Amino acid sequence: MGLGPRLDLRQSQSLVMTPQLQQAIKLLALSNLEIEAFIAEELEKNPLLEAGAGDSERAEPGGEPEGAADFAEDFDGGDASFGDGGDEPITSDRLMETGDAGADAPLDVDYDAEVFQHDSISDSPRGLDGGLGMDMATPGSGYSEDGPDFGAMTEDISLQDHLLAQAGSVLSGNDLVIASMVVDLIDEAGYFTGSPLEMAQRLGVPLFQIEQVLAVVQTFEPTGVGARTLAECIALQAKEADRYDPAMARLIDNLDLLARGALPQLRRICGVDEEDMADMIRELRNYDPKPGLKIGGARIQPVTPDLFIARTGSGWAIELNSATLPRVLVNRSYYVELASGPQDKNSKAWLSDCLASANWLVKALDQRARTIMKVATELVKQQEAFFTKGVEHLRPLTLKAVADEIGMHESTVSRVTSNKYVMCERGLFELKYFFTSAIQASDGGDAVSAEAVRSHIAKLIAGEGDDILSDDKLVELLKVRGFDIARRTVAKYREAMGLGSSVQRRRQRALTKHAA
Repeated sequence: MGLGPRLDLRQSQSLVMTPQLQQAIKLLALSNLEIEAFIAEELEKNPLLEAGAGDSERAEPGGEPEGAADFAEDFDGGDASFGDGGDEPITSDRLMETGDAGADAPLDVDYDAEVFQHDSISDSPRGLDGGLGMDMATPGSGYSEDGPDFGAMTEDISLQDHLLAQAGSVLSGNDLVIASMVVDLIDEAGYFTGSPLEMAQRLGVPLFQIEQVLAVVQTFEPTGVGARTLAECIALQAKEADRYDPAMARLIDNLDLLARGALPQLRRICGVDEEDMADMIRELRNYDPKPGLKIGGARIQPVTPDLFIARTGSGWAIELNSATLPRVLVNRSYYVELASGPQDKNSKAWLSDCLASANWLVKALDQRARTIMKVATELVKQQEAFFTKGVEHLRPLTLKAVADEIGMHESTVSRVTSNKYVMCERGLFELKYFFTSAIQASDGGDAVSAEAVRSHIAKLIAGEGDDILSDDKLVELLKVRGFDIARRTVAKYREAMGLGSSVQRRRQRALTKHAA
């Protein structure tokens, strides 16, 4: 073979992850609230995009907007159709395969000129929860019948700021500097995590001065803050309540014995009878082991459902929560105005890219909604017994089983069910909750869901009374109910639910009776 330059033609195939394809994949895994933030960023970047009006703004007075089908699914009447005119809908898988933004038909129709369906329970007269009993005017929600309570939504002051404000009112000079350093070393639970000796060496001050300032900080509100151990935290609160007598002091010094339920030994150490010991235990229960959590802390954000499922007379209604899913439109009139004006080659290319990007985003959001509805509809079909009878009737289900039924890839179903929640009559659940492993039935019948087994274990333990059930006994009772499960599996499920062993539950019940 001769050596020398030459030209060869070769043909090969490869999968190219275009930006549009990456965007479509990303949108599937986002929740409605994350989609809202994503759309806000796109509206800032693309001048051809604008937020569309919701259906509630177009509703006729005293009634729902005109329009035909909604997303309600009647299981007795066949599968719901998500296409137009009976045509087969374009799935997200097919949308990702094409990835051609220019070829996609623009979905920039004028919603004020066209009639569309009422596509969310939140837009209907039933309210945001679709008649499921979720009233927005609930205590602590920041809302009332007269409107939002802005005072209730004010950000709480942090624990450190709260303590520094108290330190500034009683300390000054070097003591205030030391107090600020002490406060910086107090964690969110209210415990001092530093070392007085190390602080004294670093600041070059006597150790007793650090101890004195720490003692002052321990007098601040909330009571018990600045303690170094649980016993010290409880002791500070007992002193504040004027209950720190010698017997209580000895009880606090032996909290490990109390945790083990060694009540006879504790009575001998404290020198009290059963009645006094029960009174002291009741007093201990009134103290807060984490006083710092009363002040500040991270605000807990409530979970917002992405889907609503409600029972109707003819089946199940499944709807997207459009209250957290704003509409996006392409402003074609603005595009025509820009395109008709004077522009150079770069401006024309930029405008074309904006139009293609806007069309693709609208199309991707529409297909995302259709895909979520398709997966949710199949989930309700597969787990209808759960929605009608409860968690004990939850069936084992895999992502692949749902993907095969709806004709999509397993990874697509996984993305759709990630970070999304559904509100139904039985509460708020993550979509991943409905996918559980299988437990073989002891009678050779159909396998049952692991979540259903956990529910049975919790009910058995909740109703055990004075006869504490061991794990072996739980295995026997579950086998009677038709669940073939090993003892180690029972222990694993029990620990995952935060339920103690039979020894721990027996000890806890004895302490409860003693303090009652």
